[in-house]
Amino acid sequence: VQLVESGGGLVQPGGSLRLSCAASGSIFNINDMNWYRQAPGKQRELVAAITSGGSTNYADSVKGRFTISRDNAKNTVYLQMNSLKPEDTAVYYCNAGISSSWLSPLRDYWGQGTQVTVSS
Repeated sequence: VQLVESGGGLVQPGGSLRLSCAASGSIFNINDMNWYRQAPGKQRELVAAITSGGSTNYADSVKGRFTISRDNAKNTVYLQMNSLKPEDTAVYYCNAGISSSWLSPLRDYWGQGTQVTVSS
């Protein structure tokens, strides 16, 4: 199983970006899908989470600006980021709990990360 992120880049303050993360490989079930971020010198933090049923949760710092969504048919999770601020600059990581068969337990998988830089 692999998670591959895309959509990062350089954007000016106030701008928008949309991150995508696609899961591939031997997938039976995907549970929660999450976006984390890690800025230089800081710990990795949870940005947004979405359950298999579509319930969402956000860090206070991004509420009202970021929206997480998922397409279960495509095994993909998205993060729409609006009104970006310089403090949103970080490497963003996709994370998901995935089982490969009905006999297999959920395992935690991580993407390789995608850089988001907010700067004028």
